[in-house]
Amino acid sequence: MPRIAGVDIPENKRLEVALTYIYGVGRSKVTDILRKAGVGGDKRTNQLSPEELSKIQKATEVIKVEGDLRKEVALNISRLKEIGSYRGMRHARGLPVRGQRTRTNARIRRGKKVTIGALKKEALAQVEAAKAEKERKEAKAK
Repeated sequence: MPRIAGVDIPENKRLEVALTYIYGVGRSKVTDILRKAGVGGDKRTNQLSPEELSKIQKATEVIKVEGDLRKEVALNISRLKEIGSYRGMRHARGLPVRGQRTRTNARIRRGKKVTIGALKKEALAQVEAAKAEKERKEAKAK
């Protein structure tokens, strides 16, 4: 497997698809990288010569990818939290940041659904028994 920007690129995929395995490189950046390197995107990665591989590596060094990009994103989010912006608060609370509705949906950010206020008959009976016991104790104390 060829290694570009610290990521093992799959061997049997087309170069256009294989380069998208790098964090921060999408389809449009792949075309830019391949144009700068002068390599065709229809080639498979196992068919690349060492010269072509080095050209692609040099082209990806210019772009911020992988660890540098992840670090920048994390710093941006922590900056938003520190200044107390609305977006920072939404990040801190684990809620959707970009204006999505939360009355329904938003399950990915909010987690598994928890029903509030509905009790089973056994649990309701236990709660009522505990209340009655507490009231009896208070009546005896007076």
